[in-house]
Amino acid sequence: MDFDAVVRRRRMVRNYDPDRPVPAGVVDRLLNLAIRAPSAGFSQGWGFLVLEAPEDRARFWAATTPPGERSRSRVVAQPSTPEVSGGERSRSRVVAQPSTADGDRPLQPANPWLDGMRRAPLIIVPHSNRDIYLDRYAAPDKGWTDRDEARWPVPYWHIDAGMASLLMLLGAVDAGLGACFFGIPPESMATFRAAFGVPPEYTPIGAVTVGYPAPDRRSPSLRRGRREVDEVVHRGRWGAAAS
Repeated sequence: MDFDAVVRRRRMVRNYDPDRPVPAGVVDRLLNLAIRAPSAGFSQGWGFLVLEAPEDRARFWAATTPPGERSRSRVVAQPSTPEVSGGERSRSRVVAQPSTADGDRPLQPANPWLDGMRRAPLIIVPHSNRDIYLDRYAAPDKGWTDRDEARWPVPYWHIDAGMASLLMLLGAVDAGLGACFFGIPPESMATFRAAFGVPPEYTPIGAVTVGYPAPDRRSPSLRRGRREVDEVVHRGRWGAAAS
């Protein structure tokens, strides 16, 4: 796909077809794109947690969803008949089923966003590692031997992991898939780390769902409209509009 088309078509997809897994070759390609992102001092201080198995994805949502925002539908893996989807054979499918409060009356979904996102067959959680950057810039060719974080104008470890995430978002579009980058709530960080054994030096900067898009509603935020170039570009000095 033409690069301009990839960029223009990219949007945050919040609902997925649970019966179409992401082909293994596409998963590998997204990860190989991610590690091509720039990084300060070529530090490459990132790590990517890949969750494809239904039980791993269910554990992710259980660990990262605050109790007051839990979906009232539960996602379960069911065996499916063998079929080839996108070059890969699906062995299970994820089905949203209503849970019940008293065993006989189904509850309505409490969070449509969460219900749609939980259908994604792939979650990739990018992490940053500050220590790798501090160690790299204490090396002889850099010379900041005190490893002082105050030397950094902004936390490049997070920025670089964000750049890697964007490459995955664009790669998903190029592969005909949809993706969404979203944050993990601060109050859920401890449960997420415990659920997946994340080392303390790694910080999840967010998560990326990936899959084949299903019917979705446009974000209400899009009503704000996209800001034009001359609103955000300043040439020569701040306040000089783009020509």
